[in-house]
Amino acid sequence: MKRKVSVIIPAHNEEKYVVRCIGSIKRAAKEYGGVVEIIVVCNRCTDKTAFLAAKKGAKVIHNEDRCIAAVRNAGIAAAAGDIIMTIDCDNRMTQGTIKEAADLLDSGRYIGGGAPIRFERYSIPLFLNDILCEFSFKLTGLYCGIFWAEKSSFEAVGGFEDIRAMEDAATAKKLKAYGKKRGKRYGTLKKNHLINSTRKYDDMGDWMYLKLMLKNAGTFIKAALGDTKDLDKLFDKLFYDYNDSTEHKI
Repeated sequence: MKRKVSVIIPAHNEEKYVVRCIGSIKRAAKEYGGVVEIIVVCNRCTDKTAFLAAKKGAKVIHNEDRCIAAVRNAGIAAAAGDIIMTIDCDNRMTQGTIKEAADLLDSGRYIGGGAPIRFERYSIPLFLNDILCEFSFKLTGLYCGIFWAEKSSFEAVGGFEDIRAMEDAATAKKLKAYGKKRGKRYGTLKKNHLINSTRKYDDMGDWMYLKLMLKNAGTFIKAALGDTKDLDKLFDKLFYDYNDSTEHKI
């Protein structure tokens, strides 16, 4: 009998993307053939995200934290599935994603893992970004994108690492270490991938991350020396408050 899967979608004012994200999950659920619960965690939403998610059949819960890890953890706490998957609301999963992740977990060889990331469109800077991400994943083994693991494993490591940035890599590191103790691997999907939104690049240009690093070099240096005040403001602008403004500048 196939195990129940809960897919967690953190969402902050994502009315433009929530329907297509849920649609991709439903297509993957159909191929999986088991029960798939979709949970949209509405984080400080003031738009129609909750309404649209509920209309598409998702379970909607509300959260007021300004930390993406806490938002994901709220979804995990509310989940009824044995297997947990997470995906950001502006992204999509390919059709075989749920089935492949469940099969890998059922094999008993994996504690969990992530997924390869492919942009929904490409240009030279996005292609270079792709290569850099793939190299980083292979070098560290800390695959992110779509997370998948048993709920009991997430609970055992304390859920997503409760930090404001790089929580995905920190969480992957915890799951990998936990799996090693249990004789299991932390891996990645081979046949499926995350379809990564390019909306920030569409808004701010395909070289946005290079420009970001050059313009905010002082901020990153101060953060490395222990002063994270300006870095926290930058992350607020790029992630936690991004959907609240129609004007996006680096």
